[in-house]
Amino acid sequence: MPYVNVRDIEIYYELQGEGPRLLSISGSGGDLRRKPNVFDSPLASEFTILAYDQRGLGQTSIPDEPYTMQDYAEDADALLEAMGWDSCLVTGTSFGGMVGQEFAARFPQRIERLVLNCTSSGGAGRPSFPLNELLDLVPEQRFRRQLELSDVRRDAAWQAANPEHFQHLLDQSLEGAAIGSDNPAKAMGYRRQLEARRQLDVYDRLPSLSMPVLVCSGKYDGIAPPGNGRRIAAQIPNARYELFEGGHLFLFQDETAYPRLIAFLKGELDAAPAARQATHA
Repeated sequence: MPYVNVRDIEIYYELQGEGPRLLSISGSGGDLRRKPNVFDSPLASEFTILAYDQRGLGQTSIPDEPYTMQDYAEDADALLEAMGWDSCLVTGTSFGGMVGQEFAARFPQRIERLVLNCTSSGGAGRPSFPLNELLDLVPEQRFRRQLELSDVRRDAAWQAANPEHFQHLLDQSLEGAAIGSDNPAKAMGYRRQLEARRQLDVYDRLPSLSMPVLVCSGKYDGIAPPGNGRRIAAQIPNARYELFEGGHLFLFQDETAYPRLIAFLKGELDAAPAARQATHA
């Protein structure tokens, strides 16, 4: 299995595809054993994708010690070094977008173009919803609440009108969370990752970024609200902001999202000063 020793951990990674090099940074609880993942997306036919389980998650090491956002950024840098990639395209989704910002602020020479999906900067740019506050709920209650937050249209009235659909979404969440549950350290690693997530405050460093950046939000996202994405884009000199139909998972809800990401990553969709905004209906 593909593992590489970097810094103080062993990282599990996967490398697939052809085309320009793309580092994909996943979200909270990310685990490459969960499907669909980035290799099942339209990106897979366009790029050579390097994806990995982050510190404390999936099949990567789970040290029982505090994690920091600096750790996550330095892990990404060390992984690229180990793979022999001097620079590449980067996408970060949700928590991966937080890591992507920290990575870009600390190692800007590594990033050719950056896509930040459904994420927040912390600080004056505002944080994402504190998912750590849900940790003490039983799994069904926790994932029910996360489903409501991930798309604010899923209120009590919607759930009553769509009980089978909501139950299907809940079952999918529970099944995904069960992957790797035979590892007694899994819950601790997830908690450590959420604790690091709370520390994020990269907002005041964003003006230093000079690479082209695309910031994307879902219109109905209650975890990383659209306003957070707008604030990120407004802080970055060479950024473009786009708002898509959907919630925290707009990439799966809006069929126009992946084509826009691909066009940007290929240089066919320029970033724009003053964070030009495009809204997709």
